[in-house]
Amino acid sequence: MEPCQLTAAQAAALIKDRKLSCEELVRSCLSRIAARDRLVRAWLHLEPEQAIRAARESDKLQPTGVLHGLPIGVKDVIDTIDYPTTQNSPIYAGMRVGRDAACVAVARGAGAVILGKTDTVEFASSGRKALSRNPFNLAHTPGGSSSGSGAAVADFMVPLAFGTQTSGSLIRPAAFNRGPRINPTCPV
Repeated sequence: MEPCQLTAAQAAALIKDRKLSCEELVRSCLSRIAARDRLVRAWLHLEPEQAIRAARESDKLQPTGVLHGLPIGVKDVIDTIDYPTTQNSPIYAGMRVGRDAACVAVARGAGAVILGKTDTVEFASSGRKALSRNPFNLAHTPGGSSSGSGAAVADFMVPLAFGTQTSGSLIRPAAFNRGPRINPTCPV
């Protein structure tokens, strides 16, 4: 089993026991993204080297927070200090707000590594549709405006991801992206 296929709880336990490094986990997730995101299209913005640097820094610290070293995807309507928040809209292309949303700040405080920004419907409610696909059937939708987050977790690109509930924005991706968690074999 590859590290990216671990649940968040499994990965956290291995990191805490120093049986898995944060860098190994992040690199495994990035490898999965490189292999699959051209099909699934869960991510709008990634900076792999930045994520690897953050994971290396996490490896230097004694694990204390419950999310220590775990990579997290952030829906592109939630602000992060180090990634753009475009809301999947051309009018906000490249926009950087210079601060973390409260949920991101709490996750970082618990030791999380922000891997990147996940796809969303424009403004999480209307406008351009998300390009994400259901990883278990690429012809199907991964769900609502948190579709990138749902698809990224379901396809083992990241163990955790933030989404938001507008009207079915979390419920549908959670239901639509269910698949085999024991033997995750998705065609490449």
